[in-house]
Amino acid sequence: MTQEFVVGLGKEALWTSIMVGAPILGIMLVIGVVISALQAVTQINEASLAFVPKALASAVALAFFGPWMLNQVVAFAAMIFSSLPSVAK
Repeated sequence: MTQEFVVGLGKEALWTSIMVGAPILGIMLVIGVVISALQAVTQINEASLAFVPKALASAVALAFFGPWMLNQVVAFAAMIFSSLPSVAK
């Protein structure tokens, strides 16, 4: 196992985690900014007003992006398992 292999594996792990987390985090960011702007304009400071739309949006995003996210994680795991013989040397 070389240093380049370990660095490449770490880079691939970070990139996979960013790619898998980005859709839900991006949607949550947009929903949070919109709800915060509405709360600032209307001066309604209710915690559930921010929580419920984020929870619903994350459920919808997970239903929409879930299969793609699972495919990304499975592809990364398959790559890790296929590289095990070269690591065991």
